[in-house]
Amino acid sequence: MKYQDLKTLDELREKGSISEEEFQREKAKILSEENTKYSETYKKPLFGMTERSYLMIMHLSQFASWIIPFIGIIAPILMWTTNKDTNVEVDRHGKNILNFTLSYAIYSIALLIIIIGIPLLVVLFAVYAIAVVIASIKASNGEYWKYPLTIQFIK
Repeated sequence: MKYQDLKTLDELREKGSISEEEFQREKAKILSEENTKYSETYKKPLFGMTERSYLMIMHLSQFASWIIPFIGIIAPILMWTTNKDTNVEVDRHGKNILNFTLSYAIYSIALLIIIIGIPLLVVLFAVYAIAVVIASIKASNGEYWKYPLTIQFIK
């Protein structure tokens, strides 16, 4: 895109439609816009990790609760809140993870209350684990995947 804009700008200068000063000013704008877009897309305030790696770890950190109770809820929330203002994808994935966690917590509580819900709780647990793995793989490939059966608490 920037090369096309520069070519068009150069043609305008060649025709005499714009002065050399205007050409230089507009050229600087085009180049600085591209640099801004590039730096916004590839920012690395993500603790030195690439965006894809960071997002994958955000999703996988939900499994930490299997080792230490509640850390699988706290870790992705901390990762999301520390970088949501500097990276759009972190914000989007973080909201998705939070909505997913809250939704499945509600489903788990509801199934625990119902006596016949215990076998369904095992199914829900399996769906949860599979969904986290799928979301992690998608994130590592640079894709966004919305978790199934998720209530949108945070938009």
